[in-house]
Amino acid sequence: MLALRKLTPAFGLNLQEVSEPSQPRADELRVRVSAAGVCGSDVHAYEWTDGYGFMTPLLPITLGHEFAGHVEAVGSEVSGYAVGDPVTAWPTVVCGACAACRAGRPQHCPNRQIIGLHRNGGFASHVTVPAANAFRLPEGLDPAVAALAEPLTIAFNALDVGGVGEGDAVVVLGAGPIGLGIAWLAQHRGARPVILAGFEDPLRLRCAGEMGIEHRVDIADEPLEEAVRRVAGGPVDCVIEATGKVQSIDDALRILRAGGIAVAAGIHDRKLTVDLTRLIREKQQIRGAHDSTREAWRAVLAILAEQGGSLGRMVTHRLPLAEGLAGFELARRREAVKVLLEPGA
Repeated sequence: MLALRKLTPAFGLNLQEVSEPSQPRADELRVRVSAAGVCGSDVHAYEWTDGYGFMTPLLPITLGHEFAGHVEAVGSEVSGYAVGDPVTAWPTVVCGACAACRAGRPQHCPNRQIIGLHRNGGFASHVTVPAANAFRLPEGLDPAVAALAEPLTIAFNALDVGGVGEGDAVVVLGAGPIGLGIAWLAQHRGARPVILAGFEDPLRLRCAGEMGIEHRVDIADEPLEEAVRRVAGGPVDCVIEATGKVQSIDDALRILRAGGIAVAAGIHDRKLTVDLTRLIREKQQIRGAHDSTREAWRAVLAILAEQGGSLGRMVTHRLPLAEGLAGFELARRREAVKVLLEPGA
């Protein structure tokens, strides 16, 4: 089968013919992949940016952690799944034995591995996943749209970390797929107003409008603080950063009300210097959001089943896996919002 793989600890990926996965182990499912999304972390692995050296001893490896498809083989000890079932999978594989796992917080497992970063992922016609990580798709949900579930669970969790609820004023920094998901889901929760801020990103901000995100601003044209005053009337309750730019945390704190919460959801390659005296006097909080939860997965799949038409608008390109490198370049140059690779196309 054709697979998109990271072979060496350097820039680039390779399309390569590899053997199909063997019969799944007793607790696993083999899934025939319908669609797999290109994520920002995939692009970082492609570029081999700082922070991905952990992959070096694991190479070669097939990337892809945002995927959905149909069960093709079922492990001997797995119940509740049958061949042909439409599924997606939480890519975080945990040990099940640490204190976090035993306490029901698997997202905090210190031994967790990510399908598509630590083990072979979904940029191939087949992927093997632990059955415990699988979720059956709601009836009628297109697997291509279901491939958006993983990034949307990241967005959903970031809102949970920020405690965002009905009536909260929220600013989302970064108009990539995660930022789009955060802003859309915040509106869905009843937060008002929700402001999505991008920087020289007309394609993604236009997509936000098509998705129904009401307030959008390009801070290359209007300073962030002015836009927040115009729309929200003053500092906001929560700011969620999804840019990966350290400067965004400083920006967040400047537009955050006293006692407000700033959530850092991007992955950064530089350290942050914070004016702690001001932070303390303003009683603000900075919280980190990473990965997701089982509850977020259930909620997001239900939302996708009802609102897949709106959320699916962030998919701007659907390409056969054989054109995967071109898809990565589209994502890398910000000429796409979300690229889906389809092994069967």
